[in-house]
Amino acid sequence: MDAVEATSYTLSIISVLFLLLAMLIVYKGIQVVPQRQVFLIERFGKYQQTLQAGLNLIIPFLDRVASKVDILERQLDPQKISVITKDNVEIYLQTIIFLRVIDASKAIYRIQNMHSAVENAATSIVRSTGGELQLDEIQTSREKINIKIKDELSKAAEIWGIEITRTEVVDVVVDDTTRKAQRIQLDAEREKRAQIATSEGEKRSKELIADAELYMAQKKAEGIRAIAEAEAYQTEIIAKAILNKGQPAVNFEILKRQIEGLSQIASSGNTKTLIIPTEITGILGSLKTIMEGINASEGKSQ
Repeated sequence: MDAVEATSYTLSIISVLFLLLAMLIVYKGIQVVPQRQVFLIERFGKYQQTLQAGLNLIIPFLDRVASKVDILERQLDPQKISVITKDNVEIYLQTIIFLRVIDASKAIYRIQNMHSAVENAATSIVRSTGGELQLDEIQTSREKINIKIKDELSKAAEIWGIEITRTEVVDVVVDDTTRKAQRIQLDAEREKRAQIATSEGEKRSKELIADAELYMAQKKAEGIRAIAEAEAYQTEIIAKAILNKGQPAVNFEILKRQIEGLSQIASSGNTKTLIIPTEITGILGSLKTIMEGINASEGKSQ
């Protein structure tokens, strides 16, 4: 009985050990990867595969998790990079780089410190890009600089399995001497713009005056033309009257103009002696006779 009990106890121990071993094998063979990470698996010290997010199976005791790599987008610490511009001005560009790992095996096995590698490459590219531009261009074309830095840095980081998602030049730092020179230049630019504005105002004023004078001249010309047209119309009427009435109308118009001329001469203060043509005196006598006849008729009727 003792032997049977001993055998039974031994079998129980072995069963428990096998159960524990099975549980250990299952535990070692199952890997649950979080959404934000990927696991790099090595077998006998050699890279085997990359486990993506979710439930994964590996060979227990042969495979092991060598690295756990975050694949979320991350921001590197701001860099203050010294740059010599095209016009020989030393400035500092403060840049920020955003990246994410798209191939974890390259990021781990091809470079020892991917953050440091990206920062060093960014320093070289920023200096090269800034050296091709003048100071004013750097201050006014940051978006263009950001795009160029991103493109060049993406080419360099691609072999490390890294994607450069964004680069930003957040500040341009200049020394006091350069800042004073910029201030003098800005003041000169403002004065230049003020002078240009004043000149433009004077030019516009002269243009308006010239337009006003032209307008007055046009109106005066229109008035003269209207008078000429009126005289032409009057002459046309007289010509028609002459054509219809004949010589009496001609004589009447001539005498009318002569009387108007004599009236103007007589009204002048400098006229002492006035000689009247016989034709006019005859007409005036005729008119006097007619007037006397009219007066006599009126007297008899009374």
